[in-house]
Amino acid sequence: MEGLLNTFPNQTCFKPFIFYPKIVHKLPMLKLRTGFFTRKPELGFVRRNCINLGRDSHAISSVSVDGGDEEKEKESSMDWELEFLGELDPLDVKPPKKKKKQIKSRLLADTDGMDWCVRARKVALRSIEARGLSHKMEDLVAVKKKKKKKKKKLVNNEKIDRKLKEVEEDLDSDSEDDFELQDMENLDDIDDLKRKVSMMAGGMFEEKKEKAMEELVQRLSQFSGPTDRRKEINLNKAIIEAQTAEEVLEVTADTIMAVGKGLSPSPLSPFNIATALHRIAKNMEKVSMTETRRLAFARQREMSMLVGIAMTALPECSAQGISNISWALSKIGGELLYLSEMDRVAEVALTKVSEFNSQNVANVAGAFASMQHSASDLFSELSKRASDIIHTFQEQELAQVLWAFASLHEPVDPLLESLDDVFKNASQFKFCEDSSLDSNKALDSDQALRSPVLNFNRDQLGNIAWSYAVFGQMERNFFSHLWRTLSHFEEQRISEQYREDIMFASQVHLVNQCLKLEYSHLQLSLRSALEDKISHARKTKRFNTKTTSSFQKEVARLLVSTGLDWVLEYVVDGYTLDAVLVDKKVALEIDGPTHFSRNTGAPLGHTMLKRRYITAAGWKVYSLSNQEWDELQGSSEQLDYLREILKDHLGGSNSNIA
Repeated sequence: MEGLLNTFPNQTCFKPFIFYPKIVHKLPMLKLRTGFFTRKPELGFVRRNCINLGRDSHAISSVSVDGGDEEKEKESSMDWELEFLGELDPLDVKPPKKKKKQIKSRLLADTDGMDWCVRARKVALRSIEARGLSHKMEDLVAVKKKKKKKKKKLVNNEKIDRKLKEVEEDLDSDSEDDFELQDMENLDDIDDLKRKVSMMAGGMFEEKKEKAMEELVQRLSQFSGPTDRRKEINLNKAIIEAQTAEEVLEVTADTIMAVGKGLSPSPLSPFNIATALHRIAKNMEKVSMTETRRLAFARQREMSMLVGIAMTALPECSAQGISNISWALSKIGGELLYLSEMDRVAEVALTKVSEFNSQNVANVAGAFASMQHSASDLFSELSKRASDIIHTFQEQELAQVLWAFASLHEPVDPLLESLDDVFKNASQFKFCEDSSLDSNKALDSDQALRSPVLNFNRDQLGNIAWSYAVFGQMERNFFSHLWRTLSHFEEQRISEQYREDIMFASQVHLVNQCLKLEYSHLQLSLRSALEDKISHARKTKRFNTKTTSSFQKEVARLLVSTGLDWVLEYVVDGYTLDAVLVDKKVALEIDGPTHFSRNTGAPLGHTMLKRRYITAAGWKVYSLSNQEWDELQGSSEQLDYLREILKDHLGGSNSNIA
């Protein structure tokens, strides 16, 4: 047959290539680092005008299909033509990817013509396309694709299971080491479900599937209720068991970090947030932490985060929660911090005053007063609420409420009216040393409501009496009954060694001076023996060291330039006046920030009481606030301002002013 074909040189034919294995052994061997390599034989074909014979092309196509089947069992589904040409690695077990074209070196540029296998396959491919068998090859490859996809899905499912196990182990370790929370093994909350579903999709979710995923998450999240409740209980238990403010903050900060990492719903319920702040303040009080340390503690990043979360959750807090938060902020920050936070507390508390009990009213009012933070609308509602539940107030709560209203100089008429109506008889006022005793326990509920009895201790009597003096309401029956109970102190020793005794003596002395000067017709002033004892105690220098501020020194220096005979630190009936003209009875009060509300600038109760008393004593009083003084530019402008003030107060005698 071969000789027959050679007799037709002008006809086209395909001469099959016959490869003899023995030729390979005659070629020289090249020694490489990894072994021996046999140089490829340089073979070629005679250039002729050929046509494809049906018999030969069919043989080639059948061989190609068989060889393709062997290769496709090792390779994944790709373009069948690329598989046939061998441009994909048949030995790679990983999902195949199209090979990137690599830039060949010049040394390999001449070897392209020697790749006889690729050239042979290309010739066979053209023969297959010419015979119209391309679609059959595609069908064969497509069947193999489906099989490989199934295998690929099985492999992916196994990988997903392994990933989910690793995620569960990581979350368990985080809950034990970082969060220190119990019941963290359940991963059925929203964020964890999102993470799981995202991993199942290889992190390649499209926007079309996000809505369906969220619906699935919401359905599954309904089973997390009991677990979340246990987390809240465990967190509350950890907060209460913490012995120091630092430990409470550490437990709370760890939970905040857990929520930031995806813990949802958060165990930081409004109740737990209020409890955390309350326990921090309580532990500070327990160790008598200094103001400097409290301020440093309050400025920590974790503490700022906790306060910020509390302000966010404040509308969801109960009346007791609002009370605890306001009380805690007053103890932690004092009058220097939490200005905007207290405005927020006042705004929310105003909507829930009707739910307040006597303790809530006392704590909220006391917190604002101790921080010198005015809230007129809130205090107006607190006064009405207190008058409605006046029968439920304990002695300490009543003293604290009245002191708070007096400190901020807020109107309190509804409460005072209720006190006069409920406590009409002197027999309802008692004095006892132990303020923890409740005199109403021995009475039945009906009798306690009809005629409750108040057992006041010394400090409570002093605060209430001072509050009535600030209000200017000493003619009320409640005050007269309460003031007469002070006769029990006539035989009690007031020590000069204790601050509480000095504070009580100072309050009683100021009230007694007001009774003698403004309400002498009531004849309620103390008897001489007790008055002398209290007056002597308040004059002790142990707790009455006076300091002169830089603001006072600056104003005093300029007062000398006026040419008038100013006297500094002049005492009138227990009150010290900053600068006075004795012969003219003109008093200049140089009031710093402690005399005014920190947010409104309104004078506080003790400042108003002093001004009223000095005015009643016949003095012309003018107050120079630090806010007005700071607005003046330079000493010359400040001096002109002082001269203008003195002209108004000295009247016709202003010609003596330099």
